[in-house]
Amino acid sequence: MHYGSAVARRVGLFGRDRSGSFAIMTAMVAAVITLSAGFAVNLAQLYNVRSSLRQALDSAVTSTARDITTGKIKTEDARDWVERFLKANGDPTFMSGDRLVLDRLTIDKARNTIEVAGYVDVDIYFPLFGLSKQRRVTNVSAAIYADKDIEVAMMLDVTGSMGAIRTTDKIGDLKMAAENAVKTMLQYQDPKNPRVRVALVPYASGVNVGDLADSIYAERSSKSDLPPAADDPVIGGKKGSTELPAFGKYVSMVNSAFPREDNCATERKDKNGSADFTDDSPDTIRINKQNKKYYALVNRDDNLSGSGMNKCPDAKIVPMTADQDVLLESIGKFKASGYTAGAIAVQWTYYMLSPKWRNTIKNAGLGNGPANHDKRKVSKVAILMTDGQFNTAFAGVSSGFNRQDSKTRQNAESICKNMKDDGIEIYTIGFDLNNRDMSREEREAAKGVLKNCATADSSAIKHYFEASTGEELDAAFREIIANTERLALTQ
Repeated sequence: MHYGSAVARRVGLFGRDRSGSFAIMTAMVAAVITLSAGFAVNLAQLYNVRSSLRQALDSAVTSTARDITTGKIKTEDARDWVERFLKANGDPTFMSGDRLVLDRLTIDKARNTIEVAGYVDVDIYFPLFGLSKQRRVTNVSAAIYADKDIEVAMMLDVTGSMGAIRTTDKIGDLKMAAENAVKTMLQYQDPKNPRVRVALVPYASGVNVGDLADSIYAERSSKSDLPPAADDPVIGGKKGSTELPAFGKYVSMVNSAFPREDNCATERKDKNGSADFTDDSPDTIRINKQNKKYYALVNRDDNLSGSGMNKCPDAKIVPMTADQDVLLESIGKFKASGYTAGAIAVQWTYYMLSPKWRNTIKNAGLGNGPANHDKRKVSKVAILMTDGQFNTAFAGVSSGFNRQDSKTRQNAESICKNMKDDGIEIYTIGFDLNNRDMSREEREAAKGVLKNCATADSSAIKHYFEASTGEELDAAFREIIANTERLALTQ
């Protein structure tokens, strides 16, 4: 009896005295929590290092591939370039003490890829169970470098609205941005074998084609809107004549019969008098309504006056060239005057990228002309820039030539479609399109044609830009140029 009472009393005391049990349990739980927390911290640390390593390798390999693409460095210099980039730009948390090791760099010249593998030995915050406190974090990155040639035609607005007004000087802003663009595109090139060439198409009420003027038919009010046909006495034709003289002789006779007052061009007209949206060369043979042959010269409409706002712009077209001095000299002479014949300018931008015009350009002594369309070997890019809505057209118009907003927009969009069908990538820039001097409808129309002309955006690259200031215009050109050299990560 006594014994039973004593046992019961002892059990009761133990039940009431829980401090020992809780201390043990608390210690066990605390240990588990500490281990879990340490493990989580280690995982977070390793994840962050792996992410930073991938970002560092991506940036280094992309920068190096871009420098190979632009000719700044050669492929044999790639490893040294990657290491220098990592040292200059790598994450200081793992770049100190040469902890980041460039394990492997492979250049595949068949695929034009650079692949880089690297690793970092990380001192983890919480070594567990007596294991080494270091963990090796590895990662791989790759990029494509391009060996394709690049042709860029820049359509640049030099109309009256680009002039200096009060504190703004849009033509000055354009000249600065265009000059910077040319310098950026043509740097690091082998002058004997340039990879990038640039053409300029400054425009206002028409386009000054300079030494390409032999491709122009200067209309006369009392004569046909089409160049002389095979039976026209102007070119020595007779009634019933069906064949044309050689193109050079034809041009000489046409220029003699229809002397030009300037070197301006408007739209090329088809046999119905409408704007022709093709990129055919001037020596293409066409058939008129009388079933007679003629050469497809580009028109200089007789309604384009030679004075005032419809005066031919002083700035001339510059066909494809890698001569930076020639391009900069042309840009430096830009002056603001005239209406906005946007579709005519888009058409000549098309010509400057079309291989069909190569012989015409070469025969005029203006370089080698555009390359053939071949996406494997050449990228063709058009940059269309304006500060207002297109408003001037002549083909198919009987009056109000500078009030043809709808027609010139439609014409421009038709030409843009043909360009994109030919594989030309189109970027567009609207400069100061929120200007309150335009109505809301005019602003939206101006933006609409640029959006419709631009190539569709990809996930990484946009093609339509708006700029309100000179700095934003410069930035738009820079982003477009960077996109022409875009590099896709392959892993």
